[in-house]
Amino acid sequence: MKILKYVLIGFAAVLLILIAGAAYLAATFDPNAYKPQIVELVRNKTQRTLALEGDIKLSFWPSIGAEVGRMSLSEAKSDKEFAAMESARVSLKLMPLLSRDFVVDELAIRGLRANIARTRAGETNVDDLLGKEDKKQPEETPQQVKFDIAHVALDNAAITYRDETTGAQYALAGLTLKTGRIAPDVPTKIALTTAARSNKPKLDLTVDGKTQLTFNLDDQTYRLTDLALEVKGQAGDFTDLAVKAAGNVTAQLKTSEFATEKLAVNGTAMRGKEKMELKLDAPRLSMTADKASGDKVALALTLTAPDSATMLNASLPGIEGTAKSFRSPAVTLDVDRKQRDQTMKAKISSPLTGSLDARQVSLPQLKASIALTGPKLPGQSISGELAGSASVDGAKEHAQANLAGKIADSTIKARIAVTDFSPLALDFDVDVGELDVDRYAGSPEKAKSGGKGPSGKQPETPIDLTALRDLRANGSLRVGSLKASNLKASNVRVGVKANGGRVELNPLSANLYQGSLAGAVTINAAPATPAFAVKQMLTGVHVGPLLRDLADTETLEGKGNVSVNVTTQGNTVSALKKALDGSAAVKLTDGAIKGIDIAGSIRKAQSMVSSLKGQQVQQTDARERTDFSELTATFDIRDGVARNNDLSIKSPLLRVGGAGAVNIGADALDYTVKASLVATAAGQGGKERSDLRGITVPVRVTGPLASPSYQLDFGAMVTDTARQKIEDTISKKLEERLGGGAAKGKEGQKGRGGLEESLRGILGK
Repeated sequence: MKILKYVLIGFAAVLLILIAGAAYLAATFDPNAYKPQIVELVRNKTQRTLALEGDIKLSFWPSIGAEVGRMSLSEAKSDKEFAAMESARVSLKLMPLLSRDFVVDELAIRGLRANIARTRAGETNVDDLLGKEDKKQPEETPQQVKFDIAHVALDNAAITYRDETTGAQYALAGLTLKTGRIAPDVPTKIALTTAARSNKPKLDLTVDGKTQLTFNLDDQTYRLTDLALEVKGQAGDFTDLAVKAAGNVTAQLKTSEFATEKLAVNGTAMRGKEKMELKLDAPRLSMTADKASGDKVALALTLTAPDSATMLNASLPGIEGTAKSFRSPAVTLDVDRKQRDQTMKAKISSPLTGSLDARQVSLPQLKASIALTGPKLPGQSISGELAGSASVDGAKEHAQANLAGKIADSTIKARIAVTDFSPLALDFDVDVGELDVDRYAGSPEKAKSGGKGPSGKQPETPIDLTALRDLRANGSLRVGSLKASNLKASNVRVGVKANGGRVELNPLSANLYQGSLAGAVTINAAPATPAFAVKQMLTGVHVGPLLRDLADTETLEGKGNVSVNVTTQGNTVSALKKALDGSAAVKLTDGAIKGIDIAGSIRKAQSMVSSLKGQQVQQTDARERTDFSELTATFDIRDGVARNNDLSIKSPLLRVGGAGAVNIGADALDYTVKASLVATAAGQGGKERSDLRGITVPVRVTGPLASPSYQLDFGAMVTDTARQKIEDTISKKLEERLGGGAAKGKEGQKGRGGLEESLRGILGK
């Protein structure tokens, strides 16, 4: 007993000496005197500049600690600031260090600023501080040091990260973190608030969260209990975002196990004028290596816009199996959408199988039903059903759906695949038997004069193609029979390639109006003002019914070829029309120009030649027509104006040429046609009048494209007629006087004198 007593006394004496020594050292040692040496050491080791503006305070008992005032650290080999802080305080418990336990009594940092960057070469500005990992043999790996932190306090920190390879920037501002004890398998309370911002994706959020964290780094197990998370702000196109999450979540990453308890997520957001409301309830869901189980999981999403409302409800009634192979008897999704006076109801259901280990989910017996109702629909309702399968492979970032069925009278067979999740990339192959777009969207309305503004024009809706900028797609669409905007086509084939805002429809082909269409369309939605390029060739098409169905006009008939090669740009239809550039060509046979009977007008004019020497303006009459055996013309299009100078119309009765301009942007026409009778008029309802042969009449067509007017220049016709008669008289007199002698004369002077005498005789001189 005495020995034990002496040992305890000796130990107490040694301990007292150590305490006294530490106290003396703390009282007499001034670390501030070594600031220059510390700064020089950092410069030599890291090629960075350390600035110590505040005082340094040390403590040795009962914890080893240091408190530092304002300080900053530069970038490597630069004076640019890398990190700074207003103050920091850290202390380690002394006794646990003897047994290699790393116990932090306190870690408190105030006013931290850090700027982390990744260069185009893939290096970061912290690589030199982290150092290179030593490659050691397993037996040389040192024993890990255990750590235990009593509490952490981070106040008003700001951390930014810039990635020069992608241009992305991320920032945390006003970061405040407070924790309890942090140690393996020890529940610790955590409170976090911060403002998060980024440009890719665009984020501006405030985060306020509280929870209790339990973790084990060796097992890679993390558990959050009593989670209360609130996020507000903007994310991408979503504004006024407000999301709340509560519940318990457990994740064991090493074994891919996952569990939730009383998990509830509620959120609202705005996207333009559309409001979104989300609600998720997962009372119990567990995925372990040995067993998968769970109660009903319900998801509700509501989208409300000024003219529409959409409600989606998804449910997972239960789940069983293991993490490697789980299943649910049925997954259902109900969609209810109302837009103006039209409603849509859809239901999708299928059993569900999957593997959490492989990150795969499959819907092997997918069934979908859809019903549309509305006063503009045929029979006021349309319904249909589709069946097939769908699968998602998270590890490969791939998803695919195969569907077939019938909606109304349209048979559909489709394969749609997602080949990449981020950014989203689509691959598709769709085959539709019959598609009547007008039937589903309502027949296209004819232009009306009512409801227009003071200018007489309806306000234009801007063309919004922003959705195409992020679209990546590759696929094909086939339609057996198509009707859209009253245009009818069959055997439609469209190839689609989209990337970076550029969409190519190539090939674009179809059979229509007893002919064919072949060509391509390119859309560039990347710039603020979208651009379009159209290259099409219509072959053997009957243009009469084509124009009647497409533009509700019957100004031209005939069969032949039409080629178009144009480009344009703009945000409205009128801007696109005014910016048209390119060329076009027309070649038609056995047709007619409706609204004007040129030959008939010339016949009527002939009886008025003696009294009319001006112009007569007439409106086009749909009952009149000018038949032709061939019509050809080419157009040069610049700034929305199509100019032509080689119009040629041929018929047994007429020869017509012309030149002028079609102002597509202003929907106006200014064209001059010169028509000549080359035969009798009997073929078009007139009496045979041989004296009309050879007469040329200028016809000027002007006014709006829908209802132009034409002017016949009778004065010019009289002049031409008189000139023709004089020429005929001179020719006849020459024949009588010369009797062909002039043609036989050998001597130039003699012949010229005879001709002059003959002309003087004819003219009476």
